[in-house]
Amino acid sequence: MQRLYAIDAMTMEPVEVRFENIITGVDPLVGRVEGKLPLIGAGWIDLQVNGFAGADYCDPHCPMEDIARSLDVQLSTGVTRILATIITNSEENLIGALRNLADAKEKLPNGEVIEAIHVEGPYISPEDGPRGAHPKEHVRKPDVDEFKRWQEAARGYIRLVTLSPEWEDAPAYIRALVREGIVVSIGHTKATGDQIRAAVDAGATKSTHLGNGAHFVLPRHPNYIWEQMADDRLAAGFICDGFHLSPTFVKCAIRAKGLERSLLVTDAVAPAECAPGQYKLGVVDVQLLPEGRVVLMDGSRLAGSALRMDRAVGNTVKMTGLGLAEVLPMASRTPARVARIAGRQRGLAVGDRADFVVFDWDAAASRVNVQETWVSGRQAYGH
Repeated sequence: MQRLYAIDAMTMEPVEVRFENIITGVDPLVGRVEGKLPLIGAGWIDLQVNGFAGADYCDPHCPMEDIARSLDVQLSTGVTRILATIITNSEENLIGALRNLADAKEKLPNGEVIEAIHVEGPYISPEDGPRGAHPKEHVRKPDVDEFKRWQEAARGYIRLVTLSPEWEDAPAYIRALVREGIVVSIGHTKATGDQIRAAVDAGATKSTHLGNGAHFVLPRHPNYIWEQMADDRLAAGFICDGFHLSPTFVKCAIRAKGLERSLLVTDAVAPAECAPGQYKLGVVDVQLLPEGRVVLMDGSRLAGSALRMDRAVGNTVKMTGLGLAEVLPMASRTPARVARIAGRQRGLAVGDRADFVVFDWDAAASRVNVQETWVSGRQAYGH
């Protein structure tokens, strides 16, 4: 039995947390403890990570040691579980990347950090703007048989698929995936309101990085961002790095979706936590600029991010004026619920996995400083 003494970041009360691989007790702390206590919360979950620390998850030949390093660096940011994400590519490369990530999950010492896999595309809008940085030559219409080949290659680890409802066969495809237990998300779309509603009726439950993967200019109304924001059946992910979304959009969109349907993602790519320069996102060449933006080589569009989840939490507090305790579930319980991650949906509660982030909070700077990260009762980062 292990114990941690800290201040519950949700209640600001000192607690004793007892755990093995799951939490066995969370009780008020009685008596005195030497020194200042840090904060503790449920470990963070990122449903959209294309790569990190030089590792490109979209690359079917990405070395295991690179993936292992990328997971270790993410642990230092308070992230305890990810959905490793691959984007639009040829079926051959998609299947190769899926096999590679399944191997990483099963074989690496820190492989359990890869909770599951998110396939973003290739069934997205082929149109410039909503297609984003995805390669046009590999965009195609939904194909259930292809998905089955993906899932076989991934050994059943695909949990989330992002597609555009603008395809005629999208509702049937969504119904087929939902029957297989897959979470379907709307993204990179120019779909009409009727097409979005049909997708949600068919079982789509999430919007991928809402406000991004869109045209630069949209009609005032209706448009596909408003349609998704207004549908209370859809949760929504937000990239709060200061480049993808303005503070006013973040504030308004989270108000519209509600705290219980809003979640933070990094959409991080290989250059995250690397020096500025040229990198790969699958078959796409991207560059990390000195100010922290990741863009296509011609600078025309953002191409993922270099965001860390600890910074995403702080940025969201600063952008919205919400309290830390209101934002933290967006990085923990809400993504767990939306992605159906077992044992992570109640937070710092008995019976949930012993995934913790121990940290300090600089309220004046809206900044998180991670001290320790624990995964299934094992200290994976910190001293």
